[in-house]
Amino acid sequence: MAWFWVINGRKWKQAFVVAAAFLFALGVVYAERDQITVFAPADGPKAIYNVPTDEKKIALTFDISWGEERAGPILDVLEQKGIADRVTFFLSSPWSRDHPEIVKRIVKMGAEIGSHGHRHVNYSTLSDEEIRKQIQTAHRILTELTGKPPRLIRLPNGDFDKRVLRIAHELGYTVIQWDTDSLDWKNPGVQTIINRVLSKAHPGDIVLFHASDSVKQTHEALPIIIDELKKRGYRFVTVSELITGTDRRLHELN
Repeated sequence: MAWFWVINGRKWKQAFVVAAAFLFALGVVYAERDQITVFAPADGPKAIYNVPTDEKKIALTFDISWGEERAGPILDVLEQKGIADRVTFFLSSPWSRDHPEIVKRIVKMGAEIGSHGHRHVNYSTLSDEEIRKQIQTAHRILTELTGKPPRLIRLPNGDFDKRVLRIAHELGYTVIQWDTDSLDWKNPGVQTIINRVLSKAHPGDIVLFHASDSVKQTHEALPIIIDELKKRGYRFVTVSELITGTDRRLHELN
């Protein structure tokens, strides 16, 4: 970052305005979301963090990249609460290939499935060719396992830059981030997870959870979160439904 020392206050303001305009022209947007720098070209594809709406619709999402112990209890909760077909899972392709029975259960539940990529690395550090290879490899594996080609992708670690956005878009993908992060992977305590999600949830929100073996408290926090959101009048929808404004079930949860 360049620092400009300008004695005259008016000139300092002018310099600031010029610098800001320059950054905007480049299409660089810095967002304080878990210290991720978001590049969003004004004329290019963007990542979706939420969908502006006055309707009380919310998308719960779950990333899975390793392990086989925690997914089951979380799926149990979603089925018990009647929203198993109203959530979105982002699945790592190596994990999916190693756990086809869990993938089949998710498919049978009716949940939406998106890609979580292949290798769990920061794609912004890869070459264009390697980025393309990672997305295409995951696409092939997930399509074979689920019978349906995914069109949404959440990149490993939520990391991307302009190149990754462009290549994902060229391959027919929409990059999905999140507006509310449960931070459940830190296992901060059941009540902490509950409070964090409920205090931040809002109409059009995309909420990030995990179902890998790193999370040990998510299945305990979820029932309370779901019940409270229902009491507040929220309707649970998949990410695709949130984006398109549709709801194939055509009724609200009470």
